[in-house]
Amino acid sequence: MATMNPPAGAGLAAVRRDIETACREAGRDPAGVTLIAISKTFDAAAIEPVIAGGQRVFGENRVQEAKAKWPPLLARHDGIALHLVGPLQSNKARDAVALFDAIHSLDRDSLAGALAKEMARQSRRPALFVEINTGAEPQKSGVTPQDADAFIAACRERHGLAVAGLMCIPPFDEAPAPHFALTAQIARRNGLTLLSMGMSADFKIAIAFGATHVRVGTAIFGARA
Repeated sequence: MATMNPPAGAGLAAVRRDIETACREAGRDPAGVTLIAISKTFDAAAIEPVIAGGQRVFGENRVQEAKAKWPPLLARHDGIALHLVGPLQSNKARDAVALFDAIHSLDRDSLAGALAKEMARQSRRPALFVEINTGAEPQKSGVTPQDADAFIAACRERHGLAVAGLMCIPPFDEAPAPHFALTAQIARRNGLTLLSMGMSADFKIAIAFGATHVRVGTAIFGARA
């Protein structure tokens, strides 16, 4: 795993300041934005200083990596919430429901069924975000914008899932604002209030478009190996 580029506390503090500034400029309360520190590829030694800085919400991309490193950290620290922000295979649904407090990558019927089954079996209810592939990029997971309404309805009606919000990752080579605006529009017409939008390079823009969860890794931990 990668090691953290010091100083961790400085990066975390700077991101928090930027969130406050972006909220002030957007006329929003900073308390309405949850910072998810993306700790993928970073080991416990890199994560501990960020926890010491007061951060309590962390994001991982892979179930297996999270299973390997987070249980000891969770045993040492109270109040940690883990979010899965990467693609999820249906055969990993059991582990994902057991470990994560939120899953940001619900994007197909088979996964909805697997999650519904595991949530009932384990009596756990992680918050579920439907991932929207706003750029309709074939290499990315996510529901296309034109299929989003029908998929959200199927999650609710066929699988009995309480969808909490939407997540998007704009195309790397396009301006993010239209993609954030589109995701917010889909959320509004489906009665969803949570928006997982924005990463290190664009979270301030995402906040202007209503992001309630921003996923920031590099600006907190430094560059990955």
